[in-house]
Amino acid sequence: MNAKTTSLDKSKIKFLLLEGIHPSALEVLHASGYTHVETVKGALSDEELKERITDVHFLGIRSRTQLTAEVLAHAHKLVAVGAFCIGTNQIDLQAAREHGVVAFNAPYSNTRSVAELVLAEAILLLRGIPAKNAAVHRGGWSKSAEQSYEARGKTLGIVGYGSIGTQLSVLAESLGMKVIFHDVVSKLPLGNAHQVSLNELLAQSDVVTLHVPELPSTQWMIGAEQIAKMKPGAILLNASRGTVVEIDPLAAALKSGHLAGAAVDVFPVEPRSNADIFESPLRGLDNVILTPHIGGSTMEAQANIGLEVAEKLVKFSDNGTTTSSVNFPEVALPAHPGKHRLLHIHKNVPGVLSQINQILSENHINISAQFLQTNETLGYVVIDLDAKSSDLALEKLAKVPGTIRSRVLF
Repeated sequence: MNAKTTSLDKSKIKFLLLEGIHPSALEVLHASGYTHVETVKGALSDEELKERITDVHFLGIRSRTQLTAEVLAHAHKLVAVGAFCIGTNQIDLQAAREHGVVAFNAPYSNTRSVAELVLAEAILLLRGIPAKNAAVHRGGWSKSAEQSYEARGKTLGIVGYGSIGTQLSVLAESLGMKVIFHDVVSKLPLGNAHQVSLNELLAQSDVVTLHVPELPSTQWMIGAEQIAKMKPGAILLNASRGTVVEIDPLAAALKSGHLAGAAVDVFPVEPRSNADIFESPLRGLDNVILTPHIGGSTMEAQANIGLEVAEKLVKFSDNGTTTSSVNFPEVALPAHPGKHRLLHIHKNVPGVLSQINQILSENHINISAQFLQTNETLGYVVIDLDAKSSDLALEKLAKVPGTIRSRVLF
């Protein structure tokens, strides 16, 4: 292989993992031959990140790091970023695409952790435990069954019937709860759950739990109007995104007694670090469980996330696989022994593949395998060709109009 055009030796490929990513990620990287891995316990400020990212090939982050277009402009060598969490709203995915940077996440590894926490909170709130616990801590003693209920027989309304919502649905039914759900698309229900409109769900549910992504359509989807439609004495749980629920009307409904309780894990504005003060109108309300964005934060979930995202980064580094990427076309092509692999990332405009193949044909370059996949803005083609021709192919294909990035992988 020609070291000038093929991928760097694994020992020279630099990984930067921020925010205390679980050691399982390190184990995957080391086992795959990647040894130049730097870890940082917390998040970095924008200025620190701009400075540190200049010579990084792979970046690992969680939810606090903001990978903006401005930061990406300093990432001259970056080829991929791994979000070691479910959400990717902390990454400017369009800017990453424009720089040819692939983004991966872990959409399923912590679903069980979130579902268990939500179910536990529902049980505690139905029994009135948070308020009773607070009273006992202050020396009070109110031994009574008043406003204390079993979960069995109650209706759980799940808004967003995805990977977390469906797991929660099964767990809740095992307790004897009736499950209804709302989703923007028709979903095949699990067990005895059935799909309803959002207004029907709010009116019928004893417990409403939110599990939707952060989108323009979900921003402030639960406000004063929706809270007013909930059953008197109902409970609201939010472990999805902080921009889904308007906090002031929620606090008002809890103080007035319209809602019996709430549990909130995500907030419109969250402290940047554990040393900062958390401010919210919900503070001090005994019938509210407040948690610091830890729905998926169990040791099991973090270990699984470390494995899942690190394996995706390794596969992309080793052979260009982008399966399950959140911002790139999904491509997976088996390696062909003795051949060089060329990756070509380009704008999705007509005629690029024709130009690529014309160049290869005119230069008598034999193709062993080729896979092109596109999305609305981007095209990604993986080509296996004769090793002796890879230098020439790279030189020619880099000049194709619309090319964002091209390189010989191996």
